[in-house]
Amino acid sequence: MSPLERRPGARWRQARRPGHNLVARLSDYKTDVLRFTANFAVPLTNNQAEQDIRMMKVRMKISGSFRTMAGARTCATLRSLLSTGRKQGWNLLAALSTPAPNLITTLHA
Repeated sequence: MSPLERRPGARWRQARRPGHNLVARLSDYKTDVLRFTANFAVPLTNNQAEQDIRMMKVRMKISGSFRTMAGARTCATLRSLLSTGRKQGWNLLAALSTPAPNLITTLHA
């Protein structure tokens, strides 16, 4: 029996095809899906968020995992700093060499 067939005596509604579910969701969230057309501050895709975590996953797959939790935190902090710096237009070498308490005041000005 396929998942789209209804069993005799079943009470729940019949399952719909994935394409139908997609069209229904796009219709329900039309204003959210098309928000980038009216508000130019909204990015077309969320690829930047995906790219920010991709390098960590690749690193974990290649080396198996991080040896220590401190190493994982350090790597995450550096990746976050570089990603933020790129988005803000900072000089990345200056960002890496600036002490943490002075980072925002020095590079944001």
